[in-house]
Amino acid sequence: MPVAGSSVRAEQIELMASLAHQERTSGEFEKSLAKLSDMESDLSPEQQANLREWRRDFKIATCLPNEFVKEFARLSSEALTVWGKARKENSFKTFAPYLEKMVALSQKKAELLGYKDHPYDALLDTFEPDTTSKELTELFSKVKSEIQTLLKKIEGAKQVDGSCLHGNFSPDKQLEFGKVVLEAMGYDLDKGRLDLSTHPFSMAIHPSDSRITTRIHQSSLFDSLSCVLHEGGHSLYEMGMLPEYYGSPLCEAVSLGIHESQSRLWETRIGQSKPFWNHFLPKLANTFPTLKEVPLETFYKAINKVAPSLIRIESDEVTYSLHVIIRFELEKKLIEGSLKVADLPEAWNAEMQKTLGITPPTDTEGCLQDIHWSMGAFGYFPTYALGNLYASQFFATLQEKFPDWEKRVASGDLLFVREWLREQIHQHGKTYRAADLVKKVTGKPLSPEPYITYLNTKYSKIYE
Repeated sequence: MPVAGSSVRAEQIELMASLAHQERTSGEFEKSLAKLSDMESDLSPEQQANLREWRRDFKIATCLPNEFVKEFARLSSEALTVWGKARKENSFKTFAPYLEKMVALSQKKAELLGYKDHPYDALLDTFEPDTTSKELTELFSKVKSEIQTLLKKIEGAKQVDGSCLHGNFSPDKQLEFGKVVLEAMGYDLDKGRLDLSTHPFSMAIHPSDSRITTRIHQSSLFDSLSCVLHEGGHSLYEMGMLPEYYGSPLCEAVSLGIHESQSRLWETRIGQSKPFWNHFLPKLANTFPTLKEVPLETFYKAINKVAPSLIRIESDEVTYSLHVIIRFELEKKLIEGSLKVADLPEAWNAEMQKTLGITPPTDTEGCLQDIHWSMGAFGYFPTYALGNLYASQFFATLQEKFPDWEKRVASGDLLFVREWLREQIHQHGKTYRAADLVKKVTGKPLSPEPYITYLNTKYSKIYE
């Protein structure tokens, strides 16, 4: 959007945030909640779930004064524009004053919301309800250690040749093939669209209107396809919710981590599997003839090539969670005050070197690469790694339910995956909290073990 209009847009967003907050905290709404609470025992389980979530939202909203909501909305709009400029100019100093204000406001937000052990918990709870930084630290510590051990094994093995994925691939043909994959996944193009954007995303308005975008690199084939699979997974979640509950929590995602599990499951467990490409590689080769001489095994290894990289959204399946954990650790320090904004670039580069063995040459490729902090979305990043953990535990259960899943996927049948996810997860909306949903679907509490086992098993074979 026009840069010169950013200040006016900030005023508009400030006003809309204020009006929405007034509605959410109005006396009329509070009275309605009280009436429902009085008759709670007479409500159906679905109605009780709605009431539970409305109470939670009301409690959060009433903790935040309207003036604070306006200030936060305005700053996030302004900071977003400055962040974009800072990235283009590779100038952290340009963005730093806005980030300092955003950190200060986020710290204030944590105090207003309240917390038991750590201020970061209050912010995390808005994205992944009922989860604490203590729990994440324990989970991520195990994941980080295991992945770093796996990385050392991969570094000592014969490296994978990924050259077949690089060349000159028509953007239009890439987009058309993306639609072929989406339709096979069960994505209804009458209820959605696939378009282009700089940063891929999914946007749902209603179960009957859920749109996605991808980005295309003409010289790199798999980037767009992985985006389509990822965003398609998000969109299928939204399409799978029950439209009769639209407008209520029963037609909303459980959490961002659960949402991310749906995208990561399709992107990695299906889209980076050998059975998937047993069916789709011949079709892709018909679109791009240079692939006709590429064996399935070569292509499979190429799309699963492991090489530490600077950019999170371009990282491979093994190192992706490490990128997320770095951000979690840094933003937690920013919120607790043990890391100053001015020291962020140095701290970022040090963690990248320590964890992945690489150092960003510029801040644009380092601490300025993600949009989240400019929006004040502290507590968001961990949901990406949680998505991997949830996806692996869900998929382990799917494998038990469908022991012939590889044969079915290899034949091009993907609809059974969508239907199982819709039955087990999508249609329930916020009926269950994330932890309860995981137990309901898998019979066990969330554990990092299925994720760690999957990575070790898969990549020990690729990098023998």
